[in-house]
Amino acid sequence: MTDPPLSPRPINIQAELAKERNRAAAERTLMAWIRTSLSLISFGFGIDTIVTAIRSLQVVDDLNPVRFSRMLGLAFVALGTYALIMAAIEHRQELQRIQRQTDYLYMPRRSLGLTVAILLIGIGIYAFISILLKAFL
Repeated sequence: MTDPPLSPRPINIQAELAKERNRAAAERTLMAWIRTSLSLISFGFGIDTIVTAIRSLQVVDDLNPVRFSRMLGLAFVALGTYALIMAAIEHRQELQRIQRQTDYLYMPRRSLGLTVAILLIGIGIYAFISILLKAFL
């Protein structure tokens, strides 16, 4: 009678279940970033569409088209696209860390949420200053 080959390392069911929970959490996080990115892209596209519609109406001849609106729309589209790309990269890296045969260890890294928040602050400051200058000039 032949015994089945021994695995090099016994399976720790608790560790495997913890990895599965971490994988599911990574999936939920990716889905949240997808929703956030689509919202940013849609908002930017909406701003650009509204500005284009106002320009096409030409209700008033002395209506000065707001140039920063198009820039603001593009900034939101770019930020949403950046967030989506970075979320996909982080998700892939997280799955690779979980699937390693060695112990799963916490590795500190830059927060994508903080990066997007800082970029949104920059876009907000740009919009505020542009509107303020337009009001006084």
